[in-house]
Amino acid sequence: MENERSPEEIIVRIIELLDAKKYIRARDEILSLDAVETAEALEEVLEKPGIECAVILFRMLPKDVSVEVFSYLPVDDQLTIVNAITDKEVKYIIDELDFDDMIDVLEELPANIVDKILEKTTKEERKLINTFLHYPEDSAGSLMTPDYISLQKNMTVGEAMAHIRAVGMDSETIYTCYVKDRGRKLIGIVSLRALVVAESGMFISDMLNGDMVYVNVYDDQEKVSETFKRYGFLAIPVVDNEQRLVGIITVDDILDVIEEEYNEDVERMAGVLDSGDADYLDMGVFRHVGSRLPWLIFLMISAMLTGTIIRSFESLLSNVISLAVYLPMLMGTGGNSGSQSATLVIRGMAVGDLELRDAARVLWKEVRISFIIGVVLSCLNFAKILFLDRESLYVAVTVCVSMVVIVTLAKCIGGLLPMLAKRIGIDPALMAAPMISSLTDLISCMSYFALATLIFRL
Repeated sequence: MENERSPEEIIVRIIELLDAKKYIRARDEILSLDAVETAEALEEVLEKPGIECAVILFRMLPKDVSVEVFSYLPVDDQLTIVNAITDKEVKYIIDELDFDDMIDVLEELPANIVDKILEKTTKEERKLINTFLHYPEDSAGSLMTPDYISLQKNMTVGEAMAHIRAVGMDSETIYTCYVKDRGRKLIGIVSLRALVVAESGMFISDMLNGDMVYVNVYDDQEKVSETFKRYGFLAIPVVDNEQRLVGIITVDDILDVIEEEYNEDVERMAGVLDSGDADYLDMGVFRHVGSRLPWLIFLMISAMLTGTIIRSFESLLSNVISLAVYLPMLMGTGGNSGSQSATLVIRGMAVGDLELRDAARVLWKEVRISFIIGVVLSCLNFAKILFLDRESLYVAVTVCVSMVVIVTLAKCIGGLLPMLAKRIGIDPALMAAPMISSLTDLISCMSYFALATLIFRL
């Protein structure tokens, strides 16, 4: 019996066959993969051997398979395929995609291609597509789909089940049904589980749940993702300003948003401006430079300020040169302490554990934590400075008292700055490692030299 091959091995074999121009055998190989793996294979083929082979392989796929595979391709690769195939082929793919996937593709296509597609749609479809295309890019309206199960409150359970059987295959989900009045206002929801076990003559109005969670079409996608994470729903209804139901957002669509928001936060925490959806290797050198340079300039200026502070205490350092030895340690400890607190607070706000009203509790907790940590670190340093480094008591006291002060201030700043950023409408992720480190460097220098001046005058 032949050993079962991994998808990676099959993809390597497909590329070898395409290089040898054995297209039929390459198609047979790719058909042994599922839709997600086939999309990954096409991504590899687009890299090498290239677009020509990728299009040949894509066209050789069965039509229903090609549509599903297309929906799993990254946007850039979708555009590459669309630009290489005929308008008729594009129209077929667009028609067969789920509505929300179709909207995502249309948003990225050139205007002339979108116009050609809209010309061949019905008046009702064209109106619906245009409505979805005009919602803000990062709003709930841009994520939603109109393919949901809608019921009327005066329906019986039997009528509702017949309606679900009739339209269920074209809906994103059938597990939750949305009940509207005659004005299309959302008045409640009914689960499929409740319908299955209910008597067929029972009215929907007697069993609907009016205590529901929904989002507005103009809500930011980050708020929508927080709602999904908080409640754990498979789908959430989307209403307009008049409470009319216009669509639903499903969990598979919001997963992409959660990943996008996570990547954005990671970049900002590392001091990199938004780079969009582009992969590292796909971004040009100058785009990389543009996303990194502004923060580095800001951090360099803050380091210059730190240097200015050190220079202003030059006479103190010349008299007690050993003070300079411990400055990097104090600055590094302050930066690390602040970053710890900032990371935990940013995470707490991201998952909903912390709100702006918790600022006083965060401050009180960070004061207690930092004081204990500062004392422990100071005790270790006190012993080292006196017995290993053989420095004077004045130096040991200066360093250890500074350690307590610096750690306390750094942790309080690290805990409160992200909350302050959110309060004034800035992404809290900006107040992460680079920003905190720069601020704590300034504070460390000022605190250290101020205490040293005071102690050495005694």
